[in-house]
Amino acid sequence: MAPQGEQELPVRAKEAEGETSAPSKNALKKAAKDKEKAEKAAKRQEQERQQKEQADANDNAKHLYGSMPSAADSTDSLPKQKFTELAELYDAKEDQEVTVDARIHNARVQSAKLAFLVLREEAHTIQAVIAEGGTNKISRQMVKWCGGISSESIVRVTGLVKQPKEPVTSTSISNFELHVKSIYMISEAAQMLPVQVKDCMRAPPMIEEDSKDEPETDSQGLPVVSLNARLNNRVLDGRTAANQAIFQLQGAISNLFIEYMNQNRFTWINSSRFAGAATEGGAGVFEIKYFDTKAYLTQSPQFFKQMAIAMDLKRVCEIGPVFRAENSNTHRHLTEFTGLDFEMVIKNDYHEVLSFGEKLMLYIIRNLQERAEYKRLTKVVDQVFPGAGDFKLPAEDSALRLTFAEAVKVLNDAGIEAGEFDDLSTPQEKALGRIMREKYNTDFYTIDKYPSAVRPFYTMPDPTNAKLSNSYDFFMRGQEIMSGAQRIHDYNQLCERMRANDPPLDPLSEGFRHYTDAFKHGCAPHGGGGLGLNRILQFYLGLPDIRFATMFPRDPGRLAP
Repeated sequence: MAPQGEQELPVRAKEAEGETSAPSKNALKKAAKDKEKAEKAAKRQEQERQQKEQADANDNAKHLYGSMPSAADSTDSLPKQKFTELAELYDAKEDQEVTVDARIHNARVQSAKLAFLVLREEAHTIQAVIAEGGTNKISRQMVKWCGGISSESIVRVTGLVKQPKEPVTSTSISNFELHVKSIYMISEAAQMLPVQVKDCMRAPPMIEEDSKDEPETDSQGLPVVSLNARLNNRVLDGRTAANQAIFQLQGAISNLFIEYMNQNRFTWINSSRFAGAATEGGAGVFEIKYFDTKAYLTQSPQFFKQMAIAMDLKRVCEIGPVFRAENSNTHRHLTEFTGLDFEMVIKNDYHEVLSFGEKLMLYIIRNLQERAEYKRLTKVVDQVFPGAGDFKLPAEDSALRLTFAEAVKVLNDAGIEAGEFDDLSTPQEKALGRIMREKYNTDFYTIDKYPSAVRPFYTMPDPTNAKLSNSYDFFMRGQEIMSGAQRIHDYNQLCERMRANDPPLDPLSEGFRHYTDAFKHGCAPHGGGGLGLNRILQFYLGLPDIRFATMFPRDPGRLAP
């Protein structure tokens, strides 16, 4: 109510409950236009549908392309189809009819009558031609469909092998092309891919370990796929020819290790990756929940190998995962890698083990260099990572071997300061590797007699010099690939070394007693070593980062994919 003396303003009566105002003229015009647009769009879609139905009805080649015929369309009474791999087409014959299953590496329409595909299988590529007409009466609809296939789709193609007028320089099979008779979709890839496989085929630019800057284009202006982007899309990245070759060479190294172990009558074991205590000193182990208690992922199968020797298995070996909880973000460190491990009884001197390990590595490397298939794979890698095939070995059958003192002297003579009883740093090791290559023409060598202070508690001390140990490391291109030693096999000596460790270790604790008890009951002198498969592959090929040598790497910042 208005204050006294002031006249109240008139109030507009409220609209009756449920009553709404009529739409404005502008709203009515907009609704009419929207309706008109919708009717035109529906009419256009209907016309396109009718045109497509008419075209399909007139498409005499529609049975030659499209979705893969289902199993229900075939019968077991028909002969099984014979397939050819692209690798077989380098030596194909003119007019030979073949059927291949391959990925679409590239698709393009030249005209309404002509389209080209590049088919890819592993490292091999061939051009496929789809031309209107011909004996199969290829239709324009088929040409258009082929040109629109998304990259990385898997197709089944039947066609005739033909010699092109000029060699096809953009494919690995340059002297032949495939004239398509039929093509069916087996598995269609998404139109938009997070990375292009053809871009992953180029090596990323080399950047420093501590650098976070990654260029987006290379010197030619082409897109750069960073290492991180590759690993985030590892399935696509893994389809490149270089990666296919790298993974196959990784398998080759494992197979050569298996061959050599079998030739030398080693027994294969499969030890546990769980431990009840941080058994190798406490640092660098992953702690996990194990029901109602704690457990740890093993740093190596070291203790289990020694216990197997105590079982009187004179020579044992295994291949398996190794876990290291070390926050090292370098080009050569992972938190999980594959170990190639061996352990053997010593008869006369621990150099028996060292010599065996050297011969093992020479066997692996020489066969990688000499077997035809491995040489071919190395050449494929070399096209992306130049220098992959230039690993040096001495001409003789023995490896170059230095003592730790000799290695220190070589560095000091070169003006690189190194301590007599200090472990070698990574820069020192790399510098030594360059010197060994220049002076002795070898990228593989070993260093013996490391200082006791830098080796694990179970390492046997040198009986003539307590400051040294019966231990050794193996190197490729100046970087460590294996650590090994003679182990302490005497129960009392082992317990004494454990108690003197920094920090002290209790040999009778729950985490250690099963290990130490193995020696209480008598154990033969023994030694061995653990090789890193990923590092052998990385340094043999000269790859800039160990992640290139690992299918699904794990490091402090990566748990996927």
